[in-house]
Parts: sequence; structure tokens; C-alpha cells
Amino acid sequence: MNLVAQGPAMTAGQADELAKLVGVSPAAISGHAFRFKGAKRHPSLASWCEERRIDHAFVPEGRRFADLKLLAMDMDSTLITIECIDELGALAGKKAEVAAVTAQAMRGEIDYPESLRRRVAAIAGLPEASLLKVYEERLRLTPGAEALLAKCKEHGVQVLLVSGGFTFFTERLKARLGIDHTISNVLELKDGRLTGALLGDIVDADAKAAKFLQVKKNLNARKEETVAIGDGANDLKMLAEAGLSVAFRAKPLVRAQATCALDWCGLDAAVNLFE
Repeated sequence: MNLVAQGPAMTAGQADELAKLVGVSPAAISGHAFRFKGAKRHPSLASWCEERRIDHAFVPEGRRFADLKLLAMDMDSTLITIECIDELGALAGKKAEVAAVTAQAMRGEIDYPESLRRRVAAIAGLPEASLLKVYEERLRLTPGAEALLAKCKEHGVQVLLVSGGFTFFTERLKARLGIDHTISNVLELKDGRLTGALLGDIVDADAKAAKFLQVKKNLNARKEETVAIGDGANDLKMLAEAGLSVAFRAKPLVRAQATCALDWCGLDAAVNLFE
């Protein structure tokens, strides 16, 4: 197994310090990312990295990004920096109420479909224009998102955007960023306003995993040719189906079950996990 260590401000000097812990010399991947081939698992490695805001991951040797066929990622708080439902809640004057339910759902403390119904009900009556306001004024891509997507295009890796959020946002991001596949929930509108209800089946953890497996099958991809990135409890079933799963600035429950975690770096750091 190789150790990959990277951080927004990681230095070559820190890489040399880390080499003393893991028993092998570093090879620079980029200015702030280093690979340690055949590194030892030192008991103080995690705390050493945490103190210096450095992400670290043990990954199999010989896995190449160019060999991937599918990369799937969550939308809210992963591809983008916000939770769209929380921002809609803010426009309805209920951000604290809605955000509290979102946080519980992402930690796996309450049933996701029920949490979504409660949050969508709370924003009933908002004008349709509120959706565009959130998209244009509040939605921002996560640092490194465009670089990761560019790398996928370069190597012919198909991208699946999965979301317990809403088609209004996923379809705009799909067109804007050239994403291949999406799945998300549909908000009901009547007379130009949100009714507080959803149309069709709710996209929950099972639906995310099922969509991932469907696209994987269509691409004739083996498990080791897939990656999934997410942050919340409703991503866990999808993450479990991927050859490499990345907990991105994620809740502890997700970090504990994913292959590795990225807490400090941008999304493009996922590329450095491969050779």
C-alpha cells in the first residue's frame, strides 16, 4: 500500500518529517502532495497529519486515474459548497429549522426521506424565482471541482451526479459542467410557487446506490474502475459499491466507513490518490 499525503499548505519539509514516521522517502506528486511507496502505518500518523491540516490515505499501488470508467459524487456540500435546501429555508425565513434537520439527516440520526419531506414542507409557498436566486447568488462550486471534472474528461471517465436535492440544480450543473448522468428529486410547483411536496419517488441512499450500479453496469465497469465521493449518511450505500470511496469534508459516520477522507484539500485532491 502507498501513503498519499496532501494539504493546501503542505511543504516538502513536512514531507521529509513524515518520511521519518513512515520509513520511506517521499515522491512529489505536486507542490503540496506527496506519495510514500510502501509506507508503514505509524500509530501517530493520523494525529500528526491532523495537527498540520494534511489529508492522508493508504491506497493500493498501481491504480491509475486513467483506468477509471466512473466517478460519482454527491451535490450538496460536495460538488457545491452549500446545502440548497438550507438556502431555500433561509429565503423562507426558516434556515435554522431546516438546517437543523439537514444536519441530523447527514449524521444518520433520522430517516432521510422523512427529513426531506419535513424540510420541503417548511419551504411551501416560496416563489419559483427563489430557486434561481439560490442558483445564481448562493451556489458556488467547491474548490477543485472544475479541475477534477476536467481530469475526468481528459481520461474519458464518466461522471454521475447523485443528489437528495433537486433537479432544478442538478440539471443546470449538468449542462454547465458537462456532467454525464444525474439523479435527484423533483419539487412540485403550482401557480409559480412551491407546494411543499415532491413529485415521484424520493432519491435516498438506496436510490443513489441503485443509480450508481446501473451506470456502472452500463459502462461494463469493474468495481475497481469506479470512485464515489460524498459527505453524508445517505451517501454510504453508494460509497460501499465503489472501488475507492472518498469522504469529502464529511460527517464522522461517513469518514469511518469510507476508504479515505479529504478534510482539508479540494475535490481535485481525489486525482492524487491514483498514479
